[in-house]
Amino acid sequence: MIREQGRSEGGCIEVITGGMFSGKSEELVRRLRRALIGRQRVQVFHIATDTRCGEGDVLRTRDNRSLSAVTVTSSDEMRQKLSLGVEVVGIDEAQFFDGGLVELVTELADLGVRVIVAGLDLDFRRRPFGPIPELMAIAEYVDKMHAVCMRCGGPAQYSLRIAAGEQQVLVGDVESYEARCRRCYASSAEAGEASGIGSRQEPAR
Repeated sequence: MIREQGRSEGGCIEVITGGMFSGKSEELVRRLRRALIGRQRVQVFHIATDTRCGEGDVLRTRDNRSLSAVTVTSSDEMRQKLSLGVEVVGIDEAQFFDGGLVELVTELADLGVRVIVAGLDLDFRRRPFGPIPELMAIAEYVDKMHAVCMRCGGPAQYSLRIAAGEQQVLVGDVESYEARCRRCYASSAEAGEASGIGSRQEPAR
């Protein structure tokens, strides 16, 4: 269920997660825009690791929605760049952040800030990815988004890597990953069609 969090005296943590192509960033932007309409002080952060949006400080979704964002390389840099009096903080591609993000998000929520985090919960091997699983555990609200399986058309929760590469973090889009449901992901692994799963093994993002 998508939460419509309104202005509140207390802070909270919201996590928007799921596989690639599931609309996580679009949902993040939608919530942040509603907060802006409500005249709340909003600050958006984007990790420098993700270069798919091109140059400049901007969060851009696949359907070309965009918001101004502060690009950072770590949770420590995010802490340094937080604006005084911010009421809502949005964080995109949170799976690429270091473990310090969990402590920072917790501190902000305890101080009364609404923190909305979007990111992958699993890598291409279906293993927990970065700080997202821990953030899900401490969040008040968690929404798991689903993409469309690119093989059968059903709801897809996994990101299948079709490009070569052994590292967990491999920035890519449709040229490198496909959304798959459980059955189609498993059948690809058995057939050895994908990189890093089955007999060969790699990570994804």
